[in-house]
Amino acid sequence: MLLAKKEGLSAVALTDHDTIDGLALFMEAGAKHGVETVSGVEFAALWPKHSRPEIHIVGLGFDPSAPVLRERMEEIRDSRNRRNEKMARRLTAAGLPVTLEEFAANAGGEIITRAHFANVLLEKGYIKTRKDAFSRYLSQGMPGYVEREFLTPARCIQTIRQAGGAAVLAHPTLYALSETQLEELCRELVSEGLDGIECMYSTYTPAQTKAMERLAVRVGLLPSGGSDFHGENKPDIHLGRGPGKLRIPYGYWEALKRRTLRAAEH
Repeated sequence: MLLAKKEGLSAVALTDHDTIDGLALFMEAGAKHGVETVSGVEFAALWPKHSRPEIHIVGLGFDPSAPVLRERMEEIRDSRNRRNEKMARRLTAAGLPVTLEEFAANAGGEIITRAHFANVLLEKGYIKTRKDAFSRYLSQGMPGYVEREFLTPARCIQTIRQAGGAAVLAHPTLYALSETQLEELCRELVSEGLDGIECMYSTYTPAQTKAMERLAVRVGLLPSGGSDFHGENKPDIHLGRGPGKLRIPYGYWEALKRRTLRAAEH
């Protein structure tokens, strides 16, 4: 939060993947340092058309204590646990004995991901590099891989809206969809209650930003944006800004906030 204040940001959102566990401390820090905080989450979903791309839907400005949100977090956590258990059994059957407890210890209380699987495989001497873990065991088609269970896009949007937030399609240029396919996706999600689309993002070219702005107008979505700051994992991206002249206008959040307030009144 001190960094947000140093950067002169009017507001900052925390949008972690499939979890809201850090929001309480985040919002407490914002109040302490005088920076407006926006509750956030980033859901992953599969769109069942055009090669089934994984899409990400960001929720902004919701009530973190909303029962529907807590229920969805438990659903996702249970799904992850089932997947991790299956992966551990498959690796063991492939001649690499491992336990779920080992991965949990490596994760240190965080959500267990394939990166933690790779760490354990390396620590136990089953592989020589972390890259080997993915190329030989943890990628699609490999012995230890189990496909994720995904929420539907509609379920993601409904969860966010029912919790009082705005639902935004994140970084749409990353889904390997044509312009026509992307517009089809957006129109489908609008019918499910989608509020906005990221028109500004760290990897966009100026042409992509303009294309997303035009798309937003055509399908009736509000513009949004994000730097997608990940700390040291993405050293070329800074909090609230990115390559070139990326600066997300505060007006984007104001418009989304007004829409959520109007929805709450009805």
